[in-house]
Amino acid sequence: MRANGRPRTNTSASASLTAVRNLGILAHVDAGKTTITERILFATGTIHKRGEVHTGTTVTDYDPQERDRGITIFAAAVSCTWEGHRVNLIDTPGHVDFSDEVERSLRVLDGAVAVFDAVAGVEPQSETVWRQADRHGVPRIAFVNKLDRAGADLDTAVASLRDRLGVVPLVVQLPIGQEDAFTGVVDLVAMRALHWPAGSDTYETGPVPGALREEAQRRRRLLEETVAELHAGALEEFCADSALGDATLARALRELTLSGDGVVVLCGSAYRNRGIEPLLDAVLAYLPAPADMPPVRGMADGVEQERAPDPAEPFTALAFKVTATATGRLTYLRVYAGTLRKGETVRDAATGRTERVGRILRVQADRHEEREEAVAGEIVAVVGLKSARAGTTLCAPGAPLLLEPPSVAEPVVSVAVEARRSADTGRLASALARLAEEDPSLVVRSDPETGQTVLSGLGELHLEVAVEKIRGGHGVEVAVGRPQVSYRETVVRGVTGLVHRHVKQDGGAGQFAQIVLDVEPLEDTAFAFRSTVVGGRVPQEYARAVEAGCRDALAEGPLGGFPVTGLRVTLTDGATHSKDSSELAFRTAGRFALREALRRCAVELLEPVVEVTVSVPEEAVGGVLGDLAARRGRVSGSVSEAGNAVITAVVPLAELFGYASRLRGRTQGRGVFTSRPAGLAPVPAPVAASVAAALPAG
Repeated sequence: MRANGRPRTNTSASASLTAVRNLGILAHVDAGKTTITERILFATGTIHKRGEVHTGTTVTDYDPQERDRGITIFAAAVSCTWEGHRVNLIDTPGHVDFSDEVERSLRVLDGAVAVFDAVAGVEPQSETVWRQADRHGVPRIAFVNKLDRAGADLDTAVASLRDRLGVVPLVVQLPIGQEDAFTGVVDLVAMRALHWPAGSDTYETGPVPGALREEAQRRRRLLEETVAELHAGALEEFCADSALGDATLARALRELTLSGDGVVVLCGSAYRNRGIEPLLDAVLAYLPAPADMPPVRGMADGVEQERAPDPAEPFTALAFKVTATATGRLTYLRVYAGTLRKGETVRDAATGRTERVGRILRVQADRHEEREEAVAGEIVAVVGLKSARAGTTLCAPGAPLLLEPPSVAEPVVSVAVEARRSADTGRLASALARLAEEDPSLVVRSDPETGQTVLSGLGELHLEVAVEKIRGGHGVEVAVGRPQVSYRETVVRGVTGLVHRHVKQDGGAGQFAQIVLDVEPLEDTAFAFRSTVVGGRVPQEYARAVEAGCRDALAEGPLGGFPVTGLRVTLTDGATHSKDSSELAFRTAGRFALREALRRCAVELLEPVVEVTVSVPEEAVGGVLGDLAARRGRVSGSVSEAGNAVITAVVPLAELFGYASRLRGRTQGRGVFTSRPAGLAPVPAPVAASVAAALPAG
């Protein structure tokens, strides 16, 4: 048996695009993402002392709130080298309230490592971030973590991947030992054992232990059969030789990962520093380099164009994160094409505004390393841009190309905020503006009825963190109102043939528009508009104006002034005037016609609901179920896991405020819960009446 001969080095990675990996770490909260990131930095020699989440000493959880709460709140970028490759890594949040951070990160990543708890398997937020990665087409490998925990079982965790995520797991490792006795893994591709001696930071390689040889051969055979079923080249070799060579197997695993037809699964214990080096090897072997990615597509002068990931192409980058630090305003960029040098001017592809890049930085969480240039395939931060926001496309001034920005989730919870001292009102406004600039999922508005400043976000914790940032980061004491959810209104029964005639004559050119609308309910879509007018009675440009007017009317519904969703409007007929008709007249007609139609429709109130997963001791199940029922929860399942009852239910978000404290009280601190958005649901009539009664008069 020999010691692993690869030293931890900090040698500079090759400039070649094939020697770069841009990946994210994705998981449910507390699955071990940050610990894995910390161990990766240690294994690559980037840091020389391991930090721990529970002591607040990790590199990526550098924000005071992250250290106090023991969770990742803000996506943090770090960079390291492994086997001559530059690995740019983003540690993403695992809590549902910060899923927009994950969305923005996935928009710019080439690959990801999805982390799963070996006891819990696929958890609610694990599934949420997996689906987010699906939407972005990001190739993934899986790492089953915490194999040293009591109750850990690789096969059970893998089964949950297959059942809940609908993927084909390609398990390439077999654990050596269970729970506390977990000491290493069998590499099923190279058919060798990797063993981490107690107290050692490196592993040793050797032959497969005799007690595991038969099981390892069985699993290798199963892996070959699964790969042959999915990969044509592997199938050809398997049929000819009744087996796959190591090189063929490795090549097929990479191609299946890139296509998304299979998911390579590794395992280990990040806390005990076991399994990290093979994970890094798998990142290089299976996840794509920027050179493997297709050219980026965007719009230029109304025409779709593409740019290859080549340093010689015109500079093209997407800003995905903005933060204010002691160093200055940092704008995080993914460079898709071209080369950016310090001091050069870049153009905002949407506005045409140009700005000068003062400094280019390689980011190491809250530390930075100066760079002279950034090339295609890299993730860097720049200083000097004042107007760029998350989602801004930056490009060479003479070669604009507008890329699709990351989507932003709609806020579901709001609180009123005000400065405790009138002298701090201006500082509060400045702090709120900066928060909204750094986090697009935070929305600040002024309530026209009450005059209050309202801060909206993705959850109670999201808003708590934002308010604490105002207090701690900006030194402003604020008073916060009770959280309020974002209700919606929807059409249950529509109307047909509504005629609206808009006429305005006040001297000079007048306004004339006549339209006929049908309004009907529409599932799974917020709004749709179509025109069935024939004979040119309403020209196309006027029909588009009617659609714009209808969209204006969706801002306030007839029940409580909440936004309207879930309806289709059909323009069936209309009339024009040779002189007085205009796009403005038809837009105005569309707005007032839909308002009138909504008053005649049967409309109901919708509220955001969430799927909660509650884990409690068996003896507390009765009280917890009763409490969920009192909160209008609908229980969908209950199973026993490791001595606890795990209850799933759909609960209105409005009923979950303060639930964590209530749950801890009912279970003597042993109950925990997680939640994820589950869409909108009708509000029962008595509750809808109380919501309407609570609205400001007028």
